[in-house]
Amino acid sequence: MKLFPTLENKAPANIHCVEILTQDGVKLRAAFAVPKQAKGTVFIFQGRAEFIERYFEIIRDLMGRGFAVATFDWRGQGGSQRLVKDSPVGHINHFAEYDADIDAVYSRVLVAHCPKPYYGLAHSTGGHMMLRALRGKKWLECAVITSPLLGVHFKPWPELVARGLAFAANRIGLGTVPLPGFPAKPVQSWKFENNPLTADRRRWDRDAATLFAHPELGTGAPTYSWLNATLGSIDELQKWPKERGPSCPTLIVMAGQDRVVSNAGINKFIERAHGFSSLTIADSQHEIMNEKQEIRQQFLAAFDAFIEN
Repeated sequence: MKLFPTLENKAPANIHCVEILTQDGVKLRAAFAVPKQAKGTVFIFQGRAEFIERYFEIIRDLMGRGFAVATFDWRGQGGSQRLVKDSPVGHINHFAEYDADIDAVYSRVLVAHCPKPYYGLAHSTGGHMMLRALRGKKWLECAVITSPLLGVHFKPWPELVARGLAFAANRIGLGTVPLPGFPAKPVQSWKFENNPLTADRRRWDRDAATLFAHPELGTGAPTYSWLNATLGSIDELQKWPKERGPSCPTLIVMAGQDRVVSNAGINKFIERAHGFSSLTIADSQHEIMNEKQEIRQQFLAAFDAFIEN
């Protein structure tokens, strides 16, 4: 396994790409970079359908602050093993499988190659997964999560219909079928105009160029099984015990213009689960770390203040 830098998206200095095997036998592509005299390691969790190359810029930002960085592609996307043969669909059976990915990368990349203390940085579905991990063991000093997946937009289907279809499709063996209404192509290969991720044309074009050169990194529409697993895990997190906070200080950053995840779902979670800090960047679309520079600067200032507190 290897990384795919481009002229517009150079790889961070001294970054290493490795293949690791999860306990249930899935091959993952992971990467880590350790600057001299690193003051700790930031463990990055990507969103759905992403790939390591999209995080080169934020990795360089973090290394410039003196941190080592580790990240990976979730099973079924990017350069990791796909779960549906000969198909680019985004598929998962249960989010416990993603939990297994975290355990594998933590033990075989973070503990093996990266200095403590460990900090978390996660986006969207990755933010959801980091919240799952923060329900129990104390493994991070603190965490920053952007646009976590804690609610979905059900239009054009009513919520009960969407839930019923996802459940029924799994029961009758159609779990690997892509959801209707979702384009088969990866989001990053869509036209820039009216995209739901970012208002920054340069960063959009940069990622689109990577996918054009290496289409094998792309992930298409999610499957019925993915939706069923997602809704089940969201329901779990929305029942977070009111008396129990996260296992480390955690900041949730919302994008005011988010059209991918539901900010109402995020606010519902924060109101129930005490102990989380939150802020909203009003002008940002879903991908705060991939937005215009002024928005990224707001985010990085908040990250610095929270991590160094």
